Amino acid sequence: MSEITPKDTKDRPELVKSTNVKFQKNFVSRTRRGQVLGTGFRGCTVWFTGFSGAGKTTISFGLESYLATKGIYCYTLDGDNIRHGLCKDLGFSPADRQENVRRVGEVARLFADAGQVCLSSFISPYRLDRDRVKSVHQENGLPFFEVFVDTPLETCEERDVKGLYKKARQGLIKGFTGIDSVYEPPINPDILLRTTENTVDECVEQVVEFLRTKGILPYSAVHSVRELFIPKENVFAALTEAEALPTLRLSKLDLQWVQVLSEGWASPLSGFMREKEYLQALHHNILTDASHLPETDIDGFSRGTRNAAICGTVNQSVPIVLPITEGDKERLENCSSFLLTYGEDDSPVAILSAPEFFPHNKEERVCRQWGTSTREHPYVKMVMASGDWLVGGDLKVFERIRWGDGLDSFRLTPNELRKEFSRRGADAIFAFQLRNPIHNGHAILMTETRKRLEEKGFNHPVLLLHPLGGWTKADDVPLDVRMKQHQAVLEDGVLDPSNTVLAIFPSPMMYAGPTEVQWHAKARIACGAQFYIVGRDPAGMPNPETGKDLYDATHGRKVLQLAPGLPQLEIVPFRVAAYNTQNQRMEFFDPERRDEFEFISGTKMRRLAASGEEPPQGFMAPRAWKVLKSFYESRSDKS
Repeated sequence: MSEITPKDTKDRPELVKSTNVKFQKNFVSRTRRGQVLGTGFRGCTVWFTGFSGAGKTTISFGLESYLATKGIYCYTLDGDNIRHGLCKDLGFSPADRQENVRRVGEVARLFADAGQVCLSSFISPYRLDRDRVKSVHQENGLPFFEVFVDTPLETCEERDVKGLYKKARQGLIKGFTGIDSVYEPPINPDILLRTTENTVDECVEQVVEFLRTKGILPYSAVHSVRELFIPKENVFAALTEAEALPTLRLSKLDLQWVQVLSEGWASPLSGFMREKEYLQALHHNILTDASHLPETDIDGFSRGTRNAAICGTVNQSVPIVLPITEGDKERLENCSSFLLTYGEDDSPVAILSAPEFFPHNKEERVCRQWGTSTREHPYVKMVMASGDWLVGGDLKVFERIRWGDGLDSFRLTPNELRKEFSRRGADAIFAFQLRNPIHNGHAILMTETRKRLEEKGFNHPVLLLHPLGGWTKADDVPLDVRMKQHQAVLEDGVLDPSNTVLAIFPSPMMYAGPTEVQWHAKARIACGAQFYIVGRDPAGMPNPETGKDLYDATHGRKVLQLAPGLPQLEIVPFRVAAYNTQNQRMEFFDPERRDEFEFISGTKMRRLAASGEEPPQGFMAPRAWKVLKSFYESRSDKS
């Protein structure tokens, strides 16, 4: 460790206590405070100490930014900032330094008592002062973690970001820590960071992992993506084990959900939902239970004792379940695990272990998830025709799900997308989910979003163009056609290929309106998206019996902005675009000039394409329209 031996240490004045005052205990408990915050009580102080220029502020601000994206309430108290206000009356004598640390320590304690993770970045050169702050926290039952940013003095001098070391060496600044004033390094810090050996991000990761082991941070704050694949070196042994297991054949829809789970889109789920998870998703649109976590994940906590305060709240608005028949339930209910297969040849897909069987109350599920009781809804039909039981359990998947349709190269996993964004140098990722062809109205929205992000200070925002690739209803445009159309949009330069990643989102489409929209948004967090564009009437459709829209067209956006468990995602509202007949292009709709605009509905677009007609100039990229027209003409010929 870096250390400077004190030349002489004068006795510091003892603190004088106030008299005739009595401490008043709060009526609101910390447990209740945590409930109000919605994240559980996480109050603590993380105290960064080290030389000026060691990297304390950079790391603490980096940590604050990271925690904020995970929905963790936190705040950084920085040494320079505090001296602009609370401690502006103090200098740098030993007595003033002591008082500075004392004041900050008390403020940090209050922040922690309020349920915040308080990040304090101060040189705080004296051990006694730091120990006093620690004692104040301990006396009040609050965790205090000392982080020593151990950067050698010579490195700090080389950095000298503020030019203070140079002035201190010239004698222009007196009492400068490390030059003519002592620094007493921690003897046994909780965390030791070496900025000469690790990057800022690596230092942040080190602190995050430490806070997780102490139960301060939830599992989801550390592990954003949870893949369920068996390691390659263990696949052969697992297949050998599976030969002796009873089997259950999956439908194509089931296999699509296995792909979603195995690639980590539904993190932190470890497999198909058990009953407790199912009820949380169905009735609350969130997961707060720890049963989806590994048994030994958090030091000192068994699965039975973990709670929302430890594990956090994760949005999960749609149940991901595996329906089975009464016969299969009776055949498998005494098994500790069984093999999931697919296809006529029963190809092995995954092992489902520690199964839990529970009734599939279809009426309850349909009314809660879709908000309707109509049996004519296409996905509801499949639910009503499925088994009367559900089975949940942990999945161990043998290998990536491949469909062999020529599109597998676009099916990037969350981790693969994260690597691609990193390769492109993205500092902001905004996602656009779609199940329809792209017209120029969509394009100007995506282009406008990129422009707004650049105005916020981002240097290289990247668009994730992410069409849904699972099951869709029969009259939707098929995935292969949509992908050709999307590629044509990029080829025509309507969207810039250099800052657009085109990939397939493997989830089935449920047409469940605002409930499903939360799932679409939450899943994109797994691949690193921070911004999500939500459209008009997302995941909606008309009631098959009445023809009226099942959901209000604006509710998807409104619900997303209110949804629990999505604090790390900023919602970008969809601005309505229409065709300006005067300017002959798609523009954002202006109600004051409504006579200039024409709304080209999906029905009209399909009619034009099927009849071989051309849309108004500027409505859609020419090559993209050609793909669409060819599809509808061929469908018309077949019919």
